Amino acid sequence: MPRTQTAQPDVASLADSCLAYLAENPDELLAFMQFAGFDPDMLRRSVGSSALQHGLVDYFASNESILLALCANTGITPEAFMRVWQRLNPSG
Repeated sequence: MPRTQTAQPDVASLADSCLAYLAENPDELLAFMQFAGFDPDMLRRSVGSSALQHGLVDYFASNESILLALCANTGITPEAFMRVWQRLNPSG
């Protein structure tokens, strides 16, 4: 059972969790890559960049089913996830 995180996640750790989730779910990874316009090499080169981190957080925030699955698997609450998203997108 996942441990609930009490500390506010940061963008980098949240993006890492998103990418790990996608890596474990090839259909979702393909959907993200198509949405973002990435090919496998481009995605590899982007790992760790702030643009990819923000894109991953945005993508998960806009897709409730994978957001909830990620949260269930990592112990991050949807509210904590969305607080990080809100910091990245203060004007909504």
